[in-house]
Amino acid sequence: MALRDPLSENIKQPVRQAASHPWVERLARLGYAAKGLVYFIVGLLAAQAAFGSGGKITDTSGALETIVTQPFGKFLLGIVTLGLIGYSLWRFVQTILDPEDSGKEMNAKRIAKRLGYAFSAIAYFSLAVTSIKLLIMGSSSSDSDSVEDWTIYFLNQPFGRWLVVLLGLTVICVGISYLYQAYKGKFCRYFKLYQMSPTEQIWALRLGRFGIAARGIVFGIIGIFMVLAAIQLDGTQARGFGGALAVLGKQPFSPWVLGVVALGLIAYGIYSVIEARYRHITNL
Repeated sequence: MALRDPLSENIKQPVRQAASHPWVERLARLGYAAKGLVYFIVGLLAAQAAFGSGGKITDTSGALETIVTQPFGKFLLGIVTLGLIGYSLWRFVQTILDPEDSGKEMNAKRIAKRLGYAFSAIAYFSLAVTSIKLLIMGSSSSDSDSVEDWTIYFLNQPFGRWLVVLLGLTVICVGISYLYQAYKGKFCRYFKLYQMSPTEQIWALRLGRFGIAARGIVFGIIGIFMVLAAIQLDGTQARGFGGALAVLGKQPFSPWVLGVVALGLIAYGIYSVIEARYRHITNL
């Protein structure tokens, strides 16, 4: 059964007016590029660790730490931080306006999509806050896994066990949806294909499929460990992005398993940069 959009025009109209400003599109494109750089670094470090050429298994926060320790690292991290803020703002706009879907009736698919945008906005804003802290302090003050920390917190609350199960199953579903997106390859419909050469279109599809599938695998592992943490009532069993990659690194034929996923994350980073250049941003 289709439902009317629950967000009133009193909420949507100011957001629409603000989102129509040219700077919103510029920040959004910078955000896609910043996200791509972060995932590229995560994948590159994991690939180096998998194939024995240095590197380390880390998450997106670890990628920011890697950036800040490089020559001119604070300058580069400042640009990345601005991009992450821009990306989170764009996700907020997508949550309110859903500009990539012109339908006016709400259904389960569109509601789930908007919830995904909202969670993404929160996640990347949190990453931007981490980046700001790194700019101020120059290094991270904690090596804790935020997924593990939040899982422990929720498990100590009333009905927390069932909430963690629900969250874990949701993350697994997100991972499956990424795998489905990679299989269908319809994500390219959001690109300005008329501006791309046939070769660029082919590589955007290949890199997108490989990269999105790799993210799907990682998200699936995160969700599975969240469910296991709830079943065992042990929040330390939960794993974040880096923890999921570490799990892959402990499997049989781990150099190849981890290496393939790491290369997929590198591909996703490059794909995100292509998004920054060719994706439709404003359709308000």
